[in-house]
Amino acid sequence: MKQEYAQNSPYDSPWSVKQRIKMILWEYVWILFCSWTPKPANVWRIFWLKVFGCKIYGKPFVHQRARIQIPWNLTLHDHACLGDRANAYTLGPIEIFEHATIGQEAYLCTGTHAFDKPAMNLITSKITIQKGVFVGARAFIMPGVTVGEYAVVGAGSLVIKNVEKNTIVGGNPAKLIKPRSFE
Repeated sequence: MKQEYAQNSPYDSPWSVKQRIKMILWEYVWILFCSWTPKPANVWRIFWLKVFGCKIYGKPFVHQRARIQIPWNLTLHDHACLGDRANAYTLGPIEIFEHATIGQEAYLCTGTHAFDKPAMNLITSKITIQKGVFVGARAFIMPGVTVGEYAVVGAGSLVIKNVEKNTIVGGNPAKLIKPRSFE
């Protein structure tokens, strides 16, 4: 699901004033109430994510130094993990299914621009991280990508297209390294 926002110039915000105020409020709430908390205070961080519209199923874990741009565009399932300094750049939806782990400083980016238009309109596309996935440290996942069940994305990889289930990918751009087996 791709969405293109109407903008008259590259300097126009695609967000309404109300949305921008809510986004600023979210930033301050995360800084003041969550970013300094110890790891065991996960329930507290999940509470604030829910207050700001994050869809929570079960008991996910969100590291205190994770960065979430727009929490109402994020869906976390049971035992999903958003690691230390991981970035969920949720200009569009991101869904992380059960037992999936997003490693430290990994970047999930749902936004890009229409470079063929003078206004370079914002374009967003959903990222789906299916169950049992492991995304390594500093990996970068581009808009519109689905990472299939139990796949592994190697550290520092750039993922520009969907990743098949039960595979290990790595590199820039990410390529198949080998199937993942559970023997």
